[in-house]
Amino acid sequence: MAKTKTQYVCTACGHVEIKWMGRCPGCGEWNTLIEETVATSRTGPVTGTRMQPMPIESIPPQTEQRVRTGLTECDFVLGGGIVPGSLVLIGGDPGIGKSTLLLQLSQSIASQNKRVLYVSGEESASQIRLRAERLGTVHKELYVLAETDLDLVVESAAALKPDFLIIDSIQTVFRPSLTSAPGSVAQVRECTGVLLRLAKQQNIATFIVGHVTKDGAIAGPRMLEHMVDAVLYFEGERHHMYRVLRAVKNRFGSTNELAVFEMHDDGLREVSNPSLLFLSERQTVVPGSAVVAAMEGRRPLLLEVQALVAPTGFATPRRMSTGADHSRVSMLLAVLERRIGLQVQASDAYVNVAGGVRVDEPAVDLGIALALVSSHRDRPLARGDLYIGEVGLTGEVRTVTRLSERLREAQKLGFARCFVPAGQSLAETFSGLEVIQVKSLQDAIQLAF
Repeated sequence: MAKTKTQYVCTACGHVEIKWMGRCPGCGEWNTLIEETVATSRTGPVTGTRMQPMPIESIPPQTEQRVRTGLTECDFVLGGGIVPGSLVLIGGDPGIGKSTLLLQLSQSIASQNKRVLYVSGEESASQIRLRAERLGTVHKELYVLAETDLDLVVESAAALKPDFLIIDSIQTVFRPSLTSAPGSVAQVRECTGVLLRLAKQQNIATFIVGHVTKDGAIAGPRMLEHMVDAVLYFEGERHHMYRVLRAVKNRFGSTNELAVFEMHDDGLREVSNPSLLFLSERQTVVPGSAVVAAMEGRRPLLLEVQALVAPTGFATPRRMSTGADHSRVSMLLAVLERRIGLQVQASDAYVNVAGGVRVDEPAVDLGIALALVSSHRDRPLARGDLYIGEVGLTGEVRTVTRLSERLREAQKLGFARCFVPAGQSLAETFSGLEVIQVKSLQDAIQLAF
């Protein structure tokens, strides 16, 4: 009979210790070591075909045969479609629509005469059937298996030989050979390794759903994201109709790509022009509103930044931001007060990126700063103006990447003027769009008002 022992595993990096510690020696995170019981019996050697090293020139080149998902935006994020034999991890908050998206993808792939196996450890087969009828995704090539034993799932996949496999979710499946509970670090790591071997050996494109923590990261060890071929995050507010699918890792395409969907009663609908959608509800003339151009992968997004500066009723003014980096907003307020003379030390400041999208790049600094000035002075900015540029601590406007793509998007949507850094050269002209180059934040404020 196999003996068992207790060990402590870090949920962030997978580091193993024989006793509990407040701080993980591997990654330095606090309170991440959890107790696990593991078997100490040793298994026999792994048998299989032994591979021999070979020169890279002798390896025959292969052309990627991608499978279209039926959703153009999803193909865009994946880099052109699903690669057979790939392992993709998709994470998101509970109720955000991960299962809905994967069920729609299953129907689209099954309609291409490809077999799909949908494994659910959270819902029964009848529940999945009810949801499929509501979404209109019932298809004869879509097979459903309500099972949490991964060994049985692998046996079913070997017998069915699907082209596409979905595991919903990785925290609910387990291997009986491990004494750890489902969702533990050891179970998640081992189950992902089994699915990785299954995907590569059987050439089955596999999607696994991962729960996220309260901080927004995928639950389980960080090495889980290193094992898979692609990591997708499905983001958005539960009470908001917009959903954002973002790629943060992709071995078969570009990273940091983004796709936008709308949630309806009959499922998710693609948004082909996200910039137009995010600006559709913008007020005509209102103080504290500015439009910025952010790059998400290869796609430029025009977004509305809203700011509100109001007198505070507390000893310490509040600084809050939604969709923008809180540290950069605080830095911009300090620059405005020190370099421009904007008196905001006795005012609360709120910044919001409309549409539920989060932007982190510094190219939106100029738009956030102008929106704060507009709200403080209670003077609206021109509706047809766009602001692009990074703001430094000395008040200078610094250059940004891929300026031409941002300007082309602004020209397509009919903007009249665009404020850009003065040190940036343009290789082309944009008819109907006046490009105004500014050296400092002071120059931008004078020209904007």
